[in-house]
Amino acid sequence: MPTNRESRAAVLDLPLRIDAGDGSQSVRVHAGLRAAILDGRLAAGLRLPSSRALADQLGVRRNAVVVAYELLLSDGLAEARVGDGTYVAARVPRGPAAPDPVPLPPVPTDRGPFAVGCTTPDPILLRQLGRALRDRVVRADPADLGYGDPRGHAALRRAIAEHLAATRGVECDPSRILITSGTQQGLRLCAEVLLAPGDAVWLEDPGYPTAQRTLRALGARLVPVPVDASGIDVAAGRAREPGARMAYVTPSHQFPTGVTMTMARRLALLDWARAEDAWVIEDDYDSEFRFAGAPLTALAGIDGTGRVIYLGTFSKTLFPGLRVGFVVVPASLVERVVAARAVSDRFPSPLIGGALAEVMDSGDFAAHLRRMRTLYRSARDQVAETLRRTSGGRLRVDVPDHGLHLLATLPDAAPSGIAREIQAEASVEGWLLSETRLTPEGPDGFVIGYSGHQAAALKRAAERLGRAVRRRC
Repeated sequence: MPTNRESRAAVLDLPLRIDAGDGSQSVRVHAGLRAAILDGRLAAGLRLPSSRALADQLGVRRNAVVVAYELLLSDGLAEARVGDGTYVAARVPRGPAAPDPVPLPPVPTDRGPFAVGCTTPDPILLRQLGRALRDRVVRADPADLGYGDPRGHAALRRAIAEHLAATRGVECDPSRILITSGTQQGLRLCAEVLLAPGDAVWLEDPGYPTAQRTLRALGARLVPVPVDASGIDVAAGRAREPGARMAYVTPSHQFPTGVTMTMARRLALLDWARAEDAWVIEDDYDSEFRFAGAPLTALAGIDGTGRVIYLGTFSKTLFPGLRVGFVVVPASLVERVVAARAVSDRFPSPLIGGALAEVMDSGDFAAHLRRMRTLYRSARDQVAETLRRTSGGRLRVDVPDHGLHLLATLPDAAPSGIAREIQAEASVEGWLLSETRLTPEGPDGFVIGYSGHQAAALKRAAERLGRAVRRRC
């Protein structure tokens, strides 16, 4: 027992700080000794006092010191010498790593008007989803509590396949669907499988900045391809980089311009992919919100050669915190993409998947979408009308019949950099059009999200932005 003999001169009054917080005496004495050793206040090789002497100094029970010494021996911070007592180890670490806090901007919890990607909580849907999730937890079978299929819950994949067939014209077997944490994970998984560093990828210009960052981080060489009123200019892409390995597009509601890719352009894109043995990533991020006319057929719905990878998400239809998206993979790629998924974050939650499938199968999800379309259409119309009126016509406002954002463009003659100044003056969020461009050409403007914000807040923000544009332009 390392108690140190009283016959040798004991080191008294050790420079210890014993916290008066939680924990037993032995735990607190051990923490004080450990800190003193690691800080260098107790030097390597120093003989520690007897357990009785140290207990007297600290005003604790002797047994607490005995236990603390034993813990130091277990830590390797002390060593016992038979017949001679306990010593600080001859070699000890230089000290604990410094906390080194890294200052980071706070994560916004309440995003302001015009921020893109927000959703309005639907109390009815939340109750239904909550009830389904509670029921699955209470009635959980071993499959619900295990790792599950790396593709995701079978019932959810089946429900998604039925939803896509009915609303997007995409006929796919559930075996080709993978559940992800969102569209960016789906994009990353597929890009990791299909791209090597330096491979060229067509990107819409202007386009989605997050996808640009994801692909750039994987070492892809980004090829900006202009977007016009018909969507991505396939002929321009062929002229710039005909042998690109992949194209990332948002054909139903282009981000940020809001245009819909024409059938001629869709067919041209598929012809290019087939001829060059390339792949097309279709990000259909807000396809469920079409305010006029019949639902559009997705690009994947007319792909007869298996060149299109379809990305979808529940972040826009439900809420981002759910962290559920999906990817529809051509049959030839399923095995490789599933293998990549299994070594990344392994498997999505079977409990969440089963509960969401129950909500979709019951018709509650479709009813929720109808309620949200009505709400978001009203928000879109209010924002567009207010911007036009308060800007005195200086903003060109493109009102989309699809999606959850609109584009308000400044006059061509507006000074460079004025958009950011106007945005700051108006105290509104959202992307600037210039922030979505890969090439710095064309007029600037504002990418305005109108979903997930209170109607009164949207109206006030539109008034502030319109007046700021009128003053500055």
